[in-house]
Amino acid sequence: MKNVMQPSIKRKDGLMNSTLVLLMAVTCGMVVANIYYNQPLLLMIAETFRVSEGKVSVIATITQVGYTLGLFFVVPLGDKTERRKLILWKLAGAVISMLMAAVAVNYYMMVAASLLIGFFSAVPQLLLPMAATLAPDEARGKIVGKVMSGLLIGILLSRTLSGLIGAHLGWRAVFLIGAAIMIILLMVLYRKLPPDPPVFSGSYGSLMRSLFSLIKNFPPLRQAAITSFLMFGAFSIFWTTLVFLLEGAPFFYKSDAVGMFGLIGACGALAAPMAGKSADRKGPQFAIRLGIIATLVSFVIMGASATSLAGLIAGVILLDIGMQVTHISNQSKVFALLPAARSRLNTVYMSSAFSGGAIGSLLGAQVWSHWHWTGVCFLGGTFVMIALLLNLQQQKK
Repeated sequence: MKNVMQPSIKRKDGLMNSTLVLLMAVTCGMVVANIYYNQPLLLMIAETFRVSEGKVSVIATITQVGYTLGLFFVVPLGDKTERRKLILWKLAGAVISMLMAAVAVNYYMMVAASLLIGFFSAVPQLLLPMAATLAPDEARGKIVGKVMSGLLIGILLSRTLSGLIGAHLGWRAVFLIGAAIMIILLMVLYRKLPPDPPVFSGSYGSLMRSLFSLIKNFPPLRQAAITSFLMFGAFSIFWTTLVFLLEGAPFFYKSDAVGMFGLIGACGALAAPMAGKSADRKGPQFAIRLGIIATLVSFVIMGASATSLAGLIAGVILLDIGMQVTHISNQSKVFALLPAARSRLNTVYMSSAFSGGAIGSLLGAQVWSHWHWTGVCFLGGTFVMIALLLNLQQQKK
């Protein structure tokens, strides 16, 4: 535990100014969008490569698998290697993988490109612990909430952007434009991102072993990780299958209209900074339970709204508010556990989250093929109900 417990480096509050917070938030949103561009485009990609709905859904799943791998094997290096350097290298990899997807000549090349897109798009999970480290203690939750709001808006608006571009220019144009955005970010961050010296001096092997020490020694980390697995699983169950619902009867929407649901959900991103403030004032556990309950109610509403546009819209807004409140509060709790290990703590937490997301995408597609929308909402609601029961049981302890 010697390396795990190394002291954190003290930062000057002035390093974390409003311009840097905005840059980090924008970067998080633009980079995380890479792993969600494909969702409104799945049917278009299926037509191009002449594969089934079930087979094309693997593209959404493998992208999140790649993200999880990048989280687990690279993000811990943020405690050992200068984070700024890691961020720039990962952005360069994202450029190459996005171009690979744009020129994919068959389904298998697209799957490989999607895996790499996910792997190199874990940049936000380096920026978030960096923001937590640079932020003053009394405003950490608020600042992390602001940066996180950029990530959450990016997750949601990525679907809107890709749906609109895909409908008018084709799905390949989405990945070309995404690559251009990564190049711009690479140049801006090279000039503007401050240095962030590492705090871990051991080997890569000892760094990775310390992940298991953190899991063993911090019960709140285990609870947060399980909660994030279940909540992101439910989130992906919904968003992976929504395109199948909306492009069929009675809606018959095209990808641009499907993508607009991301814009609707982005309204909920306003809850992220408020969740951060709540975590600073009252502690995160109350907000976590509130967010889980809101998410559960959203699945009830959407389960009864298979043919109701108004019901789906209401459910989407509530789903994203609940998800964001839960996630921000959970992450604030995790970052407070051990300042010297924030990259590794975030690795455990977010690896669990995106493992849940990948499994949710896979299960959601399978459930859709057998039980359609009712089965999808029942499965998502079950994930959320388990998360609620676990958190209520923890409260009793």
